[in-house]
Amino acid sequence: MPMPISVIIPTLNEEKTIKKSLKALQLMRLYGAEIIVSDGGSTDNTKTECGNLVDRWVDSAKGRATQMNSGAEVARYSAMLFLHADTVLPNNSVNLLKVFIESTSIWGRFDVRLSGDKKMFRVIELMMNWRSKLTGIATGDQAIFVRKTYFERVGRFPEQPLMEDVALTAKLKKISRPYCIKTPVVTDSRRWEKHGVWKTIFLMWSLRFKYMLGVDAQKLHRQYYP
Repeated sequence: MPMPISVIIPTLNEEKTIKKSLKALQLMRLYGAEIIVSDGGSTDNTKTECGNLVDRWVDSAKGRATQMNSGAEVARYSAMLFLHADTVLPNNSVNLLKVFIESTSIWGRFDVRLSGDKKMFRVIELMMNWRSKLTGIATGDQAIFVRKTYFERVGRFPEQPLMEDVALTAKLKKISRPYCIKTPVVTDSRRWEKHGVWKTIFLMWSLRFKYMLGVDAQKLHRQYYP
């Protein structure tokens, strides 16, 4: 069962989370998937933690969009998956992604699940997945995958510090609706737990609304990372 897909992971000081994500990718790698870590200048042990769990390490300028574009430049497969360092793919991702690769679909994303046990997280997940289903727009924590030809056609990720995922998928949506995988990826709920559920919900929805109104991504980035 060949797995011709390049998995691109942007990192910056992810020594505490990266190994868990990479271990979940080793079955895909066994079937031929390529694992690329694109690092933005980590000063911790991220590179050491990656060890022999990756196929390629890329030293990139800092910035998630820039790092993912740098990883895409060296990707050797025509299908690419962009995965956050704190997000883990489901156990059956080989079979799930193989269906996409063999289809005529252009791009897609997974449903998402938060790692925490709070009941409110289940509501948040439902809202996130339904929002994506209704709008046809995906965010990076949903593990966006796309064929390289179309990724290049829409201009790759825009070099902006926030909402690069929304901007990319909005362009891809104009070509086709996303291929949706209902089996969820699991993304770390640490930000929700650190800053508070309701405060984080308000912040994220506020940022998305402002972005829709045309507020500059640099300004939104300062609000997200005060």
